[in-house]
Amino acid sequence: METKENKQVAEEAAPEHEENGPLIEDEIERSKVGIMRALCDRQDPSTKEVDDLMIRRFLRARDHDIEKASTLFLKYLTWKRSVLPKGHIPETEIANDLSHKKVCMQGLDKLGRPIVVAFGNRHNPAKGNPEEFKRFVVYTLEKICARMPRGEEKFITIGDLQGWGYSNCDIRGYLAALSTLQDCYPERLGKLYLVHAPYIFMTAWKMIYPFIDSNTKKKIVFVENKKLTSILLEDIDETQLPDIYGGKMPLVPIQDS
Repeated sequence: METKENKQVAEEAAPEHEENGPLIEDEIERSKVGIMRALCDRQDPSTKEVDDLMIRRFLRARDHDIEKASTLFLKYLTWKRSVLPKGHIPETEIANDLSHKKVCMQGLDKLGRPIVVAFGNRHNPAKGNPEEFKRFVVYTLEKICARMPRGEEKFITIGDLQGWGYSNCDIRGYLAALSTLQDCYPERLGKLYLVHAPYIFMTAWKMIYPFIDSNTKKKIVFVENKKLTSILLEDIDETQLPDIYGGKMPLVPIQDS
């Protein structure tokens, strides 16, 4: 796949998409980004609308396999036109999920990554709509990405499972959210802390775990209650840590952040 023509396109195209973000310094990776861009552009001209950093994220998600990364990326472009025809999810379409304040976003960790807090016990699938929840997930991820500081690509999440019970269990919803994160927003998650996890949650976790890709699994940390504040403070300054975990940052629902 690495033809002379593709290499030439890669060398010409890559610099144009680095003006608004950090340079891709690894020459091999940079070359692959250019080759992948050329291949995808031939099949979907909207490839021109994305920067090199996005293409690099898809490459890294598939361990720099250009063919696999291109397949995933082209699928994403088709998905985006279908799910985000307006470029965003209107809040009127997810009013029920927003009203429960399931997700909050405020502050940055020591690496400058946005901090997101998701409350598992505020999700009740019996009182919700599966399609609305899928749109809510996309809304959340779009909102997070829009709030990324300049030069940052990842966010961290604290998944708070205190009070989680079987009425909150939504395997299909969790898998849909996982698929959206891994296939449409690859290499965006920096770390996921799972806190206050009750024993009964592990039954659901065993069903979800096989669907988590190897790159994502490395980013998941279960935190013991007695070590909660100290573990979080390793990555988050006290001034940026949510106040419910011993910090000084008040929680703000994601729609208000």
